[in-house]
Amino acid sequence: NSAYVLECLDLAAQLCREQQADALITCPIHKGIINDAGYAFRGHTEYLAAPTNSQPVMMLASERMRVALATTHLPLRDIADSITQDMLVEKLSITNAFLHQRCRLATPRILVCGLNPHAGEDGHLGREEIDIIQPAVERCREQGIELSDATPADTAFNPERLAQWDAVFAMYHDQGLPVIKHSSFGTAVNITMGLPFVRTSVDHGTALELVGSGKASANSLRYAVSTALSLI
Repeated sequence: NSAYVLECLDLAAQLCREQQADALITCPIHKGIINDAGYAFRGHTEYLAAPTNSQPVMMLASERMRVALATTHLPLRDIADSITQDMLVEKLSITNAFLHQRCRLATPRILVCGLNPHAGEDGHLGREEIDIIQPAVERCREQGIELSDATPADTAFNPERLAQWDAVFAMYHDQGLPVIKHSSFGTAVNITMGLPFVRTSVDHGTALELVGSGKASANSLRYAVSTALSLI
């Protein structure tokens, strides 16, 4: 059914772009099955952005925290090479604008994670923080965006620090999302920033092993619907 699934996504996105729909709410999708059918598909986030030439920024949000991502569905070995100053500036700007316009935060405050352990340990554990991340932070600050310095990810999510910031900007998928899914699984919402329309989704996969068991939960879908309504 892969072709049909993608046709449904195409139609839904078209209705949103033509302003016949106010928001798009997606259920989980099985990327492996779609790729096995011969379609190059990395995920909803990238697929929905392609027709509009948008720069998508993925964010999971719950009552406890918001976590945005610099990179999304990439193999770990490709992540460092994909992070550039220009990309970070663009995605941090999109995140700031979304928090201001859609989440109605007057002056959003964003905590930026480093890429390497201990945020590079002054260059001894990698220079991405020195050469790429921190310069991007400084460029965004010149635009009036409130950001932290590149922060070690292993301490970025402690409650005292989180209380000082409106969102965490992580460098890759498994740096930020395990934390929010540990604290809020089933009550978090996946939001795609940077699209010309509102898109929300559940915080989980297809769980095919639960089909017919009566054990699947619709909680995250309910939160995705209520979040979309609040954003529009």
